Amino acid sequence: MRDRLTDALYGLGWAAVKKLPEPVAAGLGRRIADIAWKRRGAGVLRLEANLARVLPGAPPERLARVSRACLRSYMRYWMESFRLPVWTPERIARDVTVDGADRLKDSLASGRGVVLALPHMANYDLAGAWVTTHLGVPFTTVAERLKPETLFDRFVAYREGLGMEVVPHTGGSAFGTLARRLRTGGLVCLVADRDLSDSGVEVGFFGETAKMPAGPAMLALRTGADLLPVTLWYEGARMRARVHEPVRAPSGGTRPEQVAAMTQQLADAFAAGIAEHPEDWHMLQRLWLADLGKNGKHGEQGEQGKQGEGEQQ
Repeated sequence: MRDRLTDALYGLGWAAVKKLPEPVAAGLGRRIADIAWKRRGAGVLRLEANLARVLPGAPPERLARVSRACLRSYMRYWMESFRLPVWTPERIARDVTVDGADRLKDSLASGRGVVLALPHMANYDLAGAWVTTHLGVPFTTVAERLKPETLFDRFVAYREGLGMEVVPHTGGSAFGTLARRLRTGGLVCLVADRDLSDSGVEVGFFGETAKMPAGPAMLALRTGADLLPVTLWYEGARMRARVHEPVRAPSGGTRPEQVAAMTQQLADAFAAGIAEHPEDWHMLQRLWLADLGKNGKHGEQGEQGKQGEGEQQ
């Protein structure tokens, strides 16, 4: 019954929200966010604990302001995602600005393949739609299996409708598919700021140790693809993105040491973007080892839909 209700609610969102006038949909998202923020549930408390690492020494009042803005940003993601299937390419081009787009274009032109790695910031589905409509480049991503299966199917259909190839993350088979796409000069996009496999790479992140997935670095090393970090944020009615400098493999060391060094570079790029725009980092779950218990394992299940979607382990 719970699974059917969850699926029905998401289905209602896609069916109904996209039909609302845009100001009404935006206002609805802010209202839902404010109600959730005032209830002080586990997700809000976890968000504020995470933001305390990003904003060390910030007084409670500032943390409260940023966390409220973050919940609004998170709900904006959902309102946009429900409406994104009816956005025109012209609308997407108007509302998305990409700094460093030439880095991505140059890497694509090289034919080596490209891995874009992103944190949970702003709306990475909208960024993906910009890639497929503005650049005319299809790409492949990974989706964690959701329950119920019908909900997973909804997300796959939604993203495929935006021009993405979606590979289910099951039994490790996704890695081989991604590697094949890269070896033919393709583009792979992965959300990579939270490891869900409990076997990720330890990185320094805002002064403490966290784990992030090794997949982006491993794919780049094995295929010769370029690895580009990307950070996102909202700026008024628009969304901005920054394509950072490519992550380079160390010239020496073992393969695990190279993967660790490259993943640390990713973490540093993510940290720079998050520090500039903490209100657009939608991390409502445990991330740092200090919060994960003795085994460093995630005791929480990924939030359906956004947390866990598109992550490569």
